[in-house]
Amino acid sequence: MRHSATPSRRRRRLVTGLGAAGAAGAVTALVAVLVPPASAGTMFSDDFESGASNWSKSGGSWTVVSDGSKVYQQAKADSELARVFAGETSWANYSVEARVKPLSLGSGLAGIAARAGGSSTMYRLALLAGKAELQAVKGSTVTAIGSAPVGDLTAWHTLKVDVSGSTITGYVDGAKVASGAGALAGTGRIALMTSYASAEFDDVSVAALGAGSTSSAAASPTASRTATASPTPTATSTPTATSTPTATSTPTATSTPTATSSPSSAWPAATGTKAVTSTIAVSGTLDGGNVRYFGSGALGGDGQDEGQDPLFKLADGAVLKNVILGAPAADGVHCSGSCTLINVWWENVGEDAATFKGGTSAAYTVDGGGAKGADDKVFQHNGGGTLTIKNFQVSDFGKLYRSCGNCTTQHKRAVVVQNVVATAPAGSLVGINQNYGDSATLSKITVVGKKSLDICVKFTGNNTGKEPTKIGTGPDGTFCKYAESDITFK
Repeated sequence: MRHSATPSRRRRRLVTGLGAAGAAGAVTALVAVLVPPASAGTMFSDDFESGASNWSKSGGSWTVVSDGSKVYQQAKADSELARVFAGETSWANYSVEARVKPLSLGSGLAGIAARAGGSSTMYRLALLAGKAELQAVKGSTVTAIGSAPVGDLTAWHTLKVDVSGSTITGYVDGAKVASGAGALAGTGRIALMTSYASAEFDDVSVAALGAGSTSSAAASPTASRTATASPTPTATSTPTATSTPTATSTPTATSTPTATSSPSSAWPAATGTKAVTSTIAVSGTLDGGNVRYFGSGALGGDGQDEGQDPLFKLADGAVLKNVILGAPAADGVHCSGSCTLINVWWENVGEDAATFKGGTSAAYTVDGGGAKGADDKVFQHNGGGTLTIKNFQVSDFGKLYRSCGNCTTQHKRAVVVQNVVATAPAGSLVGINQNYGDSATLSKITVVGKKSLDICVKFTGNNTGKEPTKIGTGPDGTFCKYAESDITFK
């Protein structure tokens, strides 16, 4: 991540005043301002004068253009959801601010986001037709926290979102739009975005906030902006990932060692970043050294569309270890045969975190690591064989594991889940197809934040592409193999 170190420069801004929520109308003001340099409290800043290398793209057509000075433009007005992400997934309490100028809004939106914990989980402040709205977004569910009218939507507006503890507050041009309690994940990156709209963005800054506090905002805009902290040094390690990394070993894929340690709640810090524009083929072992890999170009999407390409494709017997998958993560990891994933961390889950496609005798192991922000599945089992998931943590997810319910070719599949911590929001833990003889064996499962959860869900699967039918839940000794004592709710 690059932190702006450019000297201050003069710039004229068009700022439109926004009345408080429920006000009868909007007040418009034209203000000429001087943009000061980032001061010693800024966590991040970007004015795009040196390009947009800080940002990872997901959808749309993003370029740096000149509009009096350099700005970041999303030009594809028919894009359903165009986003760029920056910052760290560990950021918790902060204020993010940016100037936004809609170019073509119509019935769409343009705005900024905070605590982007995944491809479509975030707090968003959006300019819509005639108003600004503060929203909590989780997948296709958008919850309005509050809104206020806004005037000229062809002019520049300064948007700001404060996230502090569970309190979320939005401002436009210095006036409060809304404030309320949020229930999404407490950390995440920042984002700029449009939906069925085009827009320009500039002067992004992020400043730290203490838990339970918000930054001050006047009833009308001021002529300067406070940007505070010395930037955290940019990670300098950026290893090159080639399309076919050199194999260093051929692991034995059939062993399933017993889990011996508890999953750590701490996520690793990225030692560098690597944009992936075409799928990386792995044979032997690839040790990523905790570099963050994210999709770009053809892999710059992270939606729920079936048939996406993965960031990594593992050959039979391959090992992937010490890797962080950032946003956008496309379709994560594909295993063509037996494979081993060791300490792999998904900061972002697109369609799936990993998909297992081997034959009937394949053995797959996920040991350590974690995933969060999965709107649907984390692990998808399309092939045959047995998947072991151990010493793993998962949060804010739909399902940890699903045996494919409607694949054209079906198999008898098995999953073993050992020593896993699952943190709400959560849908269910595992789903299997009883009619194909699937089995799930579970032990040492800890559920955090929920008093009950569907641990093992049984379906009648099919090979016709139709939605499978849910037929039951709970242990039965044959298909869902666990005792109530194997599950702990906290």
